[in-house]
Amino acid sequence: MKIDQYPHPALRHAGRPVSTIDKEFHLNVGKMKELMYEARGLALAAPQVALPFQFIVMNITGDANQPDQEEVFVNPRIVERKGIQEDEEGCLSFPGLYQDVRRAKTIKVQAYDLKGQLIERVASDLEARAWQHEIDHLNGILFIDMMGPLAKLAARKSLKSFEKEFRVGQQTGAIPADVEIEKVLATIEKQMS
Repeated sequence: MKIDQYPHPALRHAGRPVSTIDKEFHLNVGKMKELMYEARGLALAAPQVALPFQFIVMNITGDANQPDQEEVFVNPRIVERKGIQEDEEGCLSFPGLYQDVRRAKTIKVQAYDLKGQLIERVASDLEARAWQHEIDHLNGILFIDMMGPLAKLAARKSLKSFEKEFRVGQQTGAIPADVEIEKVLATIEKQMS
């Protein structure tokens, strides 16, 4: 398992709701937490590791030494948004790219925990930004889609570089062709549903 970088097709593949929380699910969650900390992130969505399902791991502190702050959210959804905040945002699938993105300042979220219990939470500021960013990932929406015109213009060179690097990886055989990646995602969906 690894964090896939833009323009990997898994990043645009909307995740399906999780229907079973089994041993394999728990193993994937553990691997995702490790990757999140290695990359110094605050959260990681399943599609970022080519798992086409709706769940995220999060530790808003970003500190692996605070495991009591680790959480896993299954089938999350935003049920209310209030206010607006604009701030710099980055993404583990776009290493080194940071741009201002406008998001709701406060949100109310519903999700399930690893025991299948419904959780409802109100989050503001950085935590609200993280939630919105990760839930977008579950729907195939990337933070570059949320940038304003000036931020998109400023990010254009970086995006071209990501795309070029990805295509070179495909040409050398280090990365499978897009059609092969889509087949793998479809197979994973069938096996886990």
